[in-house]
Amino acid sequence: MNIDKTSAPVTTARTPVTVIGLGPMGEAMAGAFLDRGHRVTVWNRTASRAGALVARGAHLAPTVDDALRAAELVVVSLTDYDALYAVLGSADPAALAGRVLVNLTSDTPAKARAAAAWAAERGATQLTGGVLTPPSGIGSPDTTTLYSGPREVFEAHRATLEVLTGTADHRGEDPGLAALLYQLNMVMFWTALTSYWQALAMADAHGLKAADIQTLAVDALNLKQFVEFYAPRVDAGDHRGDVDRLAMGVASAEHVLHTAVDAGVDGALPAAVLDIFRRGMAAGHGADSSSSLVEVLKKPNT
Repeated sequence: MNIDKTSAPVTTARTPVTVIGLGPMGEAMAGAFLDRGHRVTVWNRTASRAGALVARGAHLAPTVDDALRAAELVVVSLTDYDALYAVLGSADPAALAGRVLVNLTSDTPAKARAAAAWAAERGATQLTGGVLTPPSGIGSPDTTTLYSGPREVFEAHRATLEVLTGTADHRGEDPGLAALLYQLNMVMFWTALTSYWQALAMADAHGLKAADIQTLAVDALNLKQFVEFYAPRVDAGDHRGDVDRLAMGVASAEHVLHTAVDAGVDGALPAAVLDIFRRGMAAGHGADSSSSLVEVLKKPNT
């Protein structure tokens, strides 16, 4: 009997994975691995958080050592690196040896580099990651995680990491690089989102609902054309005021602050923006583009 090999079922071995830390992000990651047929071991300081995952087929490790020994690939999602050391610092070094720690914990680039060295001393390899999506986006093909660390280790586990986000983007060998890029993303995200909260507070003071300014907000927060225009100029040190001038920006920022104050809402955020603009003026950039504030912000405000 001839067998049509093209129609024969293909079995793909799924890499066993351990997930340490079951906050919203860790829980979503463990769930994504389960959805794709991986054998998943989980551990969390509050073991009860694992209940739903265990019901779906995850194995709850009784100890951190057991969790580490269950898989070569260990995804760590904790609040910060202090929590990382609190959890893994008590582990048997033998349980860490040979493990790939996919460290998705948020913290500074310096702490990411120190953690990579700490892991190496115990025979483990760290891949630092920065997840550019909330938990609701985990498992989606349209989301991205930035990674840095040994490329050969990353490539060996790329397919598994792409279960978490459709794009697993390796940016370099430096273990601190992904942490840096993640924090750059977050400074833009939180500042922009906070400006939206400010706008809603000001709108409410005038009887407007969030729905009333939804289209305006979406358009205002879409900075694509500005980023694409200014990026090459900033890299070239070109802050000429042919398109915008900081002096006009100061006047605009003052109008925003006055509108907030007149409405009786908190003006701390627009006041902080105005302060930065005024520092630029004091540094002699009044006739330059507001992009000259990059030069002002390169130095601490003393």
